[in-house]
Amino acid sequence: MRLIFGLVLLVGLGLAGCAVYLAQGYFNQTKRDLAAARAQQVALETVVVAREPLRYGQQITLADLRPVLWPEESMPDGVFRTKEELFPEGQPQFRTVLRAMEAGEPLLQVKVTDPGADAGITSRLTRGMRAFAIRVDVSSGVSGFLRPGDRVDIYWSGESHSKHFTKLIEPGIRLIAIDQIAHDDTTSPVIARTVTVEVSPQQVAALAQAQSIGRLSLALVGATDDVVAKAFEVDHKTLLGIEDAPTAPPEEKRICTIRTRRGSEVMEIAIPCTN
Repeated sequence: MRLIFGLVLLVGLGLAGCAVYLAQGYFNQTKRDLAAARAQQVALETVVVAREPLRYGQQITLADLRPVLWPEESMPDGVFRTKEELFPEGQPQFRTVLRAMEAGEPLLQVKVTDPGADAGITSRLTRGMRAFAIRVDVSSGVSGFLRPGDRVDIYWSGESHSKHFTKLIEPGIRLIAIDQIAHDDTTSPVIARTVTVEVSPQQVAALAQAQSIGRLSLALVGATDDVVAKAFEVDHKTLLGIEDAPTAPPEEKRICTIRTRRGSEVMEIAIPCTN
């Protein structure tokens, strides 16, 4: 009986020692993991985010926003970090939404207007650029699949010196409005009558002249396409593969003369050629 009790005691002590050893190893590993986590701790900065979903044209104040901690390594460009950056002292205490945002999304400068401004076309124009309207229909307007923010190539079709041709005149032009729609939240096609593009004053003059003497058509550029199309033109002969007939060399002009003598002097007089 004593032998059995001794064996049980020895087994119990062994199991207890094993448990202590395993527990000590677990705690040591946890301690090492915590030390590694502290060493790799991500630096955080305060940013301003939307408290609730925001839509185009909505005016926002501090009540619509809240500060959160954001990883500094993945900080978006143009983010607002403080309310002083968002609403400087002495300026109106509201901005207007230009692009839709979801709850928790950081507020960016490109998605809101300046303090006190509305969401009109002028707030979307880049410095030094102008808004110009182009008449379109179903065919020239890419079947209604254009949206504000898209880029298009502009082609001109017309006639010059009895020659009909189409020419690329402005590549990669940004659209800022479709009819009276200036936001890009719409997902359904819109059959527009006009599109408004952002161009320089020099391009305004060129497009106005081109629209008055011919027809403008738009070609949609891919969202990730960074290739600038080269200027070129196509006429009906190039399209159909018609080559110009060779030009006959000009016929040499014949000069016929007769000789006449006056005294000792011989003179040549030009006369019409008979054959």
